[in-house]
Amino acid sequence: MSNESMAKGPSARKEIEDGLCFFKGQIMPLAEATVGVATHALNYGTGCFEGIRAYWNEDAGQLYILKGLEHYQRLLRSAKILKISVPYSAQELLEWTVKILSLNGFRQDVYIRPLAFKAAQLIKVTLTGVRDDLAIFAVPMGDYVSTQGLKVTVSNWQRIADNIIPSRAKVTGAYINAALASDAATADGYDEAIMLGQDGQVAEASSSNLFIVRDNKVITSPVTADILEGITRQAVFELAHDIGLATEERAIDRTELYVADEVFLCGTGVQLAGVVEIDHRAIGDGTMGPLTRRLQSLYFDAVRGNDSRYRHWLTPVYGGGN
Repeated sequence: MSNESMAKGPSARKEIEDGLCFFKGQIMPLAEATVGVATHALNYGTGCFEGIRAYWNEDAGQLYILKGLEHYQRLLRSAKILKISVPYSAQELLEWTVKILSLNGFRQDVYIRPLAFKAAQLIKVTLTGVRDDLAIFAVPMGDYVSTQGLKVTVSNWQRIADNIIPSRAKVTGAYINAALASDAATADGYDEAIMLGQDGQVAEASSSNLFIVRDNKVITSPVTADILEGITRQAVFELAHDIGLATEERAIDRTELYVADEVFLCGTGVQLAGVVEIDHRAIGDGTMGPLTRRLQSLYFDAVRGNDSRYRHWLTPVYGGGN
């Protein structure tokens, strides 16, 4: 696979300074889309969000939003859990996103962040009767982490249980769980963290789903394992099916990670990234495995519109493109 297939652009650590966004029902400069320090969501984490990528295809002159409708459907499910009222359908949110990207004139890979949140400035810890708002902004972004050869560790920070904070919703406040695990891992020299659930079984990485490969079978934790119901995760199932790979959803032990033939992470941010080492133990022969490489290559072809089998994943931004 050519490196040209991977996301190109600024680091996720680069501060976002300009551009147009959608806020309070209209498109405006991002610099004007502000909230007060007393905002409920800022104080209590009462918001939910999505991460969506759009990939630029230079040859086609087209920017493709990846699985935009599915992401907005999940945003609405997250909002329902948090009692946040969103006055738009998933399709309408996708249409606003197309407008934002088009008006910004992006000709590069982009990360899109929709955010629904409790916007009232008040102290009461509650969900009911608190004013809601919605914003969508976008920023050029390259790889979130390397997609080649990640070295990871099993975190001593436990993945939140769905009965404590909804793990199947992308709740803003819940991401302190991921931040603690990820920060501890990078401080110790790793690229990423794997998190276990309350039962001691593998849940997911700090902010992505996890797959292992054993005996040519692609295996991942079930949706009941306190994971986010990943959209890229579903894409992996589709890709695996299309190339004749068996898939399985079941519990994964910590030690099974160490003896897996291959391990990879997937998600909007990480895309599809191979793991070569866990807790100083080489995975397979210590290089990204052949099935991971094959799935990764298919994925990057699909997201840039280079494989017609997966055009249903994509929403073109610019008229006249393919």
